[in-house]
Amino acid sequence: MEPIFRVDGDRVVTSPDAAGPWVPRMQHGSAPAALVVWAAEAIPTPVPMRIARVTIDLMRPVPVAPLTVESEILRDGRKIQLCGVRLFADGVLVVSASVLKIKHQAAELPPEIADLPVDLPGPDQCSAEPGDISSPFVRCISMRAARGRFGQIGPGAIWFRVDQPLIAGAAVSQAMRAVVASDFSNGTSPALDFNQWTFINADLTVSLAREPLGDWILLDGESWIGADGAGLAMSRLADQRGYFGRAVQSLVIERR
Repeated sequence: MEPIFRVDGDRVVTSPDAAGPWVPRMQHGSAPAALVVWAAEAIPTPVPMRIARVTIDLMRPVPVAPLTVESEILRDGRKIQLCGVRLFADGVLVVSASVLKIKHQAAELPPEIADLPVDLPGPDQCSAEPGDISSPFVRCISMRAARGRFGQIGPGAIWFRVDQPLIAGAAVSQAMRAVVASDFSNGTSPALDFNQWTFINADLTVSLAREPLGDWILLDGESWIGADGAGLAMSRLADQRGYFGRAVQSLVIERR
């Protein structure tokens, strides 16, 4: 399978498979989110660290086109590293992101501190979801419905698995799996009918208490819609061991 991106220095070649459901010429938000995480993880750290938080601002729709990636260290310390990552299309800033890494250190925790278990069926016990087959990027993802259905109005819980290479020559990291799944929050728990409304996310924030385990990521989500053109899609993130993170999207609400 062809990767979504091929990176050569700061130049990025984008596959047509990056396209999302809203506008065919524009990328699904999960694609640039994965690229941001890859760029941040490529920055060396003074001690072993892992990503604890990713905040992505989608400054403009990201085209299915060549991109330029820039990354920098905003703060480098003994316990944290804060990175900035920017994506440009034809010289125009389309994504601005900050990524927080925290020092990896084992801790002997009190016995009552444990992952909150998932009281929903695992991916092997759930029915497969077709998703939006008109969206190339969605065809790169497997979905299994634990509660509700993808795109069905109301709170939902869907397992997601990345089935296609994201960056040529690079493994899909666990943080990449988490952000790719997280950008599906608005489709996992829509409060409005997709055929009558658009609810595109303008940003994505993912916070991780620990790294996920395994290939499958659960979004257990709900959406809130305001009467003034904005909304929120919020998901608890889990793997088959338990809950490990949260994702929030700010939504722009418009009638079609």
